Amino acid sequence: MISLDGASLTLDALLAIAAHDEPVAISPAARARVEASRAVVERAADGEAAVYGVNTGFGSLSDVKIPRESLAELQLNLLRSHAAGVGDPLPVPVVRAAMALRANVLAKGYSGIRPSTLDLLVAMLNAGIHPVVPARGSVGASGDLAPLAHLALVLVGEGEVLHAPECRAARDVAATATRMRGGDALRAAGLAPAALEAKEGLALINGTQVSTAALAMAVAGATRLARAADVAAALSIDALRGSIHPFEARIHDARPFPGQRASAANIEALLRNSPINRSHAGCGKVQDAYALRCAAQVHGAARDAFDFARRTVEIEANAATDNPMVFADTGDMVSGGNFHGAPVAIAADLVSMAVVQLATISERRADRLLTAPQSGLPAFLIEHSGLHSGLMIAQVSAAALASELKSLAHPAGVDTIPTSAGKEDHVSMSMTAGLKAMRSVELATRVIAIEVLCACQGIDLLAPLVTSDALEAVHRLVRTRVPHLSADRPPSPDIEAIAALIATGDLERTAGVTIR
Repeated sequence: MISLDGASLTLDALLAIAAHDEPVAISPAARARVEASRAVVERAADGEAAVYGVNTGFGSLSDVKIPRESLAELQLNLLRSHAAGVGDPLPVPVVRAAMALRANVLAKGYSGIRPSTLDLLVAMLNAGIHPVVPARGSVGASGDLAPLAHLALVLVGEGEVLHAPECRAARDVAATATRMRGGDALRAAGLAPAALEAKEGLALINGTQVSTAALAMAVAGATRLARAADVAAALSIDALRGSIHPFEARIHDARPFPGQRASAANIEALLRNSPINRSHAGCGKVQDAYALRCAAQVHGAARDAFDFARRTVEIEANAATDNPMVFADTGDMVSGGNFHGAPVAIAADLVSMAVVQLATISERRADRLLTAPQSGLPAFLIEHSGLHSGLMIAQVSAAALASELKSLAHPAGVDTIPTSAGKEDHVSMSMTAGLKAMRSVELATRVIAIEVLCACQGIDLLAPLVTSDALEAVHRLVRTRVPHLSADRPPSPDIEAIAALIATGDLERTAGVTIR
């Protein structure tokens, strides 16, 4: 059980909720804050002064005063009108992450929601009631209004959810999965829909939680991919009979970027005591190509970018992003702009750019393995090349993916289009950036998988020489899923099998050494 208190949610805890169905609860201290902020909203709702989001319209309609008897209708209309998302639904883990993030922000006590409404959101999450949330429609300012509105509609018994037995978080749910109406899903779980009161609709949709959920999933995948890239590089370096010396700690201590030092230590540990490496100690080669020799510097730069993005996720996960902000200690409600997604957009764009570095250097190592004059191995890593094409087109796929990744690296957050009749005149595009980061990780995983495929084939072709114990364990794992290539067969299933080992973390865990 993970306790949500608005202040201590980590990325690891969020991933446990999103991908492993970890249940959540609101902490007692957070509940007291929620109750105190709700009292401020109720006083404002009963007063005559115009307070944005409580008794006024929204966006450019903020100057329109709404009578007391219409405040509940105002909040319901807000959800209905803002549910304008389009496109395929977000994956269930992203939706779960967004639900947990929104609950955590509400628990912080600056939103003015009723405890009962927050409890319903938590109950939905714990019951596996996952709203269908179209992926596109947010510009990341005033928050992720459209996707959060789709999510919030289910709390009032509207909208759609994925049918509970079909949508456990760890599964890959297709867009064609069985759907239910929100009200039917709530009733099936023994839950009653909420009847929203003043400010509650706004409290449910004002924030960056869907963008942040996408960024969180991308950061988790990118961090895991960086560790897999170190394993892939070590395999390739040994298969290409490269040198271990560029990864000596003294080199990297002289340029102490944390990511670089970690990556160098990983590659050195993986290559240590390799018989292949010892076999060419006196070969006379002075320096390896950059794709081998500079692996730690390139991987390390990506790692440092991912660490920055991780810090952004954890700050935003515990930040109040509402508008107006409710300050229970003074009884004030103050309009501001914490809903603006600029920090999330910049971090997500950085993830996309950093992922490209992992993919492009990986593609170069795969190409060297396949090019006989550079590798000293059979052309395209297949005996009897000519009759067989071997892994020739696997590298073509890696090149295609690397090129697409370069396109995805163009930052979304540099764009802005005014919305809401010019009231919202600078927006972040954080949702676009987050979706792009997730896609980048997905594609780059296949590039690294292609390198692992090629490197393991190269290790085979160096027999009877063998690699280090750590890399031999990785090689054996790969061979349980992907047999040695002795005659042409479609590489696509092999690439996907290795990509799955990367995505689960099995590839790095199998090495038997600590990979940071």
